[in-house]
Amino acid sequence: LVPLSTVAQVTFAGSIGDINRINNERVVTVKANVDETKIPGPVARAEAEKMLSKFPMPPGYKATFTGEFEFQKESEDFLSKAFLIALLLIFLILVSMFNSVSQPFIIMTSVILSLGGAFLGLAIFSSPFGIIMTGVGVISLAGVVVNNAIVLIDYTNKLRERGYELKQAVIAAGATRLRPVLLTAVTTILGLIPMVTGVSFDFHSLSISWVSESSQWWRSMAVVVIFGLMVATFLTLVVVPTLYYLFERLDHIRLRTTHRIRAIYWKPYPYLAGEPLREKE
Repeated sequence: LVPLSTVAQVTFAGSIGDINRINNERVVTVKANVDETKIPGPVARAEAEKMLSKFPMPPGYKATFTGEFEFQKESEDFLSKAFLIALLLIFLILVSMFNSVSQPFIIMTSVILSLGGAFLGLAIFSSPFGIIMTGVGVISLAGVVVNNAIVLIDYTNKLRERGYELKQAVIAAGATRLRPVLLTAVTTILGLIPMVTGVSFDFHSLSISWVSESSQWWRSMAVVVIFGLMVATFLTLVVVPTLYYLFERLDHIRLRTTHRIRAIYWKPYPYLAGEPLREKE
């Protein structure tokens, strides 16, 4: 018999109870939970990455975030692609519906500009851009803005078909759609204010809670929709009619210039073709 001390050294030390592997690589998992009422998940991840960057890993070691952070990264990639595809499909549908490129461009411009109000709201409330709930808020905001702009431009086109002048049609359409657009914005904003303020009602105990985890989770979405609608209301009632008027005027100037160029180009055609000149009566 060979004593164990001749081939190994026996010591008492702490160690892990099992060995985990992912893709044939040894993995040690460190778990932690984030209190969403005190610090949002994306902010916690940014702080954790900042702290890890101060401690360089030995060769062959690396630290990666999984769990909820990994799910957020996958959701970010999916929602980014879905949002771009949705904008493209909306634009193509609008082009086929209006038989024009300029009018769908005006509608999409109002959607993109309304995002400025959404980012302003996030900056005022110091809310991080959480890709899941903020992304849902951006998509919801885009749907409301697109609907208002479509109805306004479609009604303007109908007024012009009835014989209205361009300027009169733009003013009349804006005045007619003023109340529906304002009512849509006001009712939506009032409905989302409890999410922003963190007020919730407990039906079990029949009490009002001023701070809750659910409200913190939905807060970024509500902020995006509220401030985005504030800016979008101004865009729908002012910027969209203005762009419509400018594009129609530019299109009229383009057509008039094209007709003049064609008239100048075809004027010497009878001489070149050898046709007899017609005497003026």
